[in-house]
Amino acid sequence: MNVGTTIIKCRHSVRKFKPAPVEENVIRDALECARSAPTAMNLQPWLFGLVKDRALLSRIADLTDHGKFISDAAVCFAIFGEKRAKYYLEDCCAATENLILALQSYGVGSCWVAGEKKGYAEEVRNLLGVPATYTLVSLVPAGYPADISLQKKKDTDEITFTDTYKAG
Repeated sequence: MNVGTTIIKCRHSVRKFKPAPVEENVIRDALECARSAPTAMNLQPWLFGLVKDRALLSRIADLTDHGKFISDAAVCFAIFGEKRAKYYLEDCCAATENLILALQSYGVGSCWVAGEKKGYAEEVRNLLGVPATYTLVSLVPAGYPADISLQKKKDTDEITFTDTYKAG
């Protein structure tokens, strides 16, 4: 194993955070990693919001259906994609994953909260004052984990095939 694959394999969703802030250099580096994600035609059709204000975190949490723990995060990243870009969803998902892995490399836990196609996407966009040419793709609440509980992943043999799929 190497450092990169170790970070990927130890990443897991964190929904309980310590009350400690995340350092600015960690946030900046994670954002640098997010913006380094591959994009179709190098359009980079994204906008990254950073929410630290406790009241704003609570308002975002209240809007979501499965992200109530956002209110307890030290920070929440909001990833928006330019609607006119054909592959904004794929591009912003790549950026979201880069962001999550970069945070993990610093010991900062996070959890991907859906934005795309969610009823609250427009409300979050308006709340954060983002132009209507963008749409919410994901929310990533982050902080130092208060609790680490791992969920079992499927074995590789259960989910892979070589050349062609054969049932059974």
